[in-house]
Amino acid sequence: MPNHRVGKSKSRVIVIGAGIGGLTAGALLAHKGYSVLILDQAVVPGGCASTFKRLGFTFDVGATQVAGLEPGGIHHRIFTELEIDLPEATPCDPACAVYLPGEVKPINVWRDPEKWEEERKRQFPGSESFWRLIAALFDASWEFQGRDPVLPPRNVWDLWQLTQAVRGSTLITIPYTLFTVGDALRACGLEKDRRLRQFLDLQLKLYSQVDAEETALLYAATALSVSQLPQGLFHLQGSMQTLSSRLISALKRDGGQLLMGHTVESIQVEKGQATAVVIRNQKTDEVWTEPADHVVANVTVQNLVHLLGEKAPRGYKQRVKKLRPASGAFVVYLGVGENAIPPGCPPHLQFMYNANGPLGENNSLFVSVSHPGDGRAPAGKATIIASSFVDPQKWWSTEDYEKLKRQYTREAIAHLAEFFDLKPENIIHVAAATPRTFARYTARDRGIVGGIGQRIPTFGPFGFANRTPIKHLWLVGDSTHPGEGTAGVSYSALTVVRQIEVKNS
Repeated sequence: MPNHRVGKSKSRVIVIGAGIGGLTAGALLAHKGYSVLILDQAVVPGGCASTFKRLGFTFDVGATQVAGLEPGGIHHRIFTELEIDLPEATPCDPACAVYLPGEVKPINVWRDPEKWEEERKRQFPGSESFWRLIAALFDASWEFQGRDPVLPPRNVWDLWQLTQAVRGSTLITIPYTLFTVGDALRACGLEKDRRLRQFLDLQLKLYSQVDAEETALLYAATALSVSQLPQGLFHLQGSMQTLSSRLISALKRDGGQLLMGHTVESIQVEKGQATAVVIRNQKTDEVWTEPADHVVANVTVQNLVHLLGEKAPRGYKQRVKKLRPASGAFVVYLGVGENAIPPGCPPHLQFMYNANGPLGENNSLFVSVSHPGDGRAPAGKATIIASSFVDPQKWWSTEDYEKLKRQYTREAIAHLAEFFDLKPENIIHVAAATPRTFARYTARDRGIVGGIGQRIPTFGPFGFANRTPIKHLWLVGDSTHPGEGTAGVSYSALTVVRQIEVKNS
């Protein structure tokens, strides 16, 4: 039986999953003196924020932009605590260029707040009452979130942290706790503004997994505002892998261990407390049980229930079973000649199409484009990554998986060719990923991406807590507050580290 316990520490922590949430939790705990072992069944760390290479191109697997690098931002805070340098990055300006059906000029989501306000007034005349509400809720929510509340609270300490974050200026959010964006549009008399609704549906689907009608308003206030100064979205130099690499360097420096190619088959529970995990080495097929004082699960809640098996609390299992279906993603990765990219092309674009093709329920694509010198393509070449949300079940039930994959790939390239010069001689490499691909490489249940959806019943105070019903078993990642994205999962990791520290103090 392998023994990975090293050094003298406060207690032993096993982290399941080497996504950004798991790596952040592990690195922070190792820095505080815990004995940390991180396990992941994949070959490359980073989860949905990892990369792969083909023919000299470096492709970001899923996540392509980062929030929280600015002073006071979550990545800035964590990297400062770990005493490691932030990765080099360029602010995205515009954060996104959004093309609505049949339109040739984009809605540019500018980084400068005044410039963005001017853009909104030009694109959506008469909508400023809505945007003023969004701004007021964002300011209050950001101030509240900056005091590190624990949501949802599950014990007295959690509740105390939550109440400590409340100020008079944050109480404005309370009346809107049960509002969706659709409710806010109706309150502002904008429910018939079709272009505004289309824009909001596109943007919110990226961050909340659901459209404006269902997205919790308080979540949307942050998602729609975080791309403006003094916050912002960033394009990393090299690739998204630089986030993982720096966290791993801090983990190993502080005595933590990372084992890739190792599957956690189950979490052992005794007397209502997580005590160990069962591990399989994928290369040797060796199986052993590794004891733990704490288990941090950087997995989906669906995967967590599976890992617990018969030890999963009945109520928790039923709640997960009743969740609305989560989204999957179809992604096409193109390596192209640089002449395929229009001059002045922004790093991120979003397209919505009128055509009734197979691409997702919104028939839309979110597109990330490399820039010269950003480390993603050889000189004279570029990468284009385009993703669309899809129903995962379709990809597991199809009788001809490869045919469906080819159909989606052709459809995506045809749409992209309306903006990019994608004649055959400009396309050097084509690859595609489906929910089955994500399931294979990330082990996420059915290959779902982006969390469980920021609807009212699963948002913030109503969502899944970091503290699971099993003692010493913690949940990080996009199934818990505050949701998806590298910044969101890092915040969940920071919260778990604080909770473990209190429990061990």
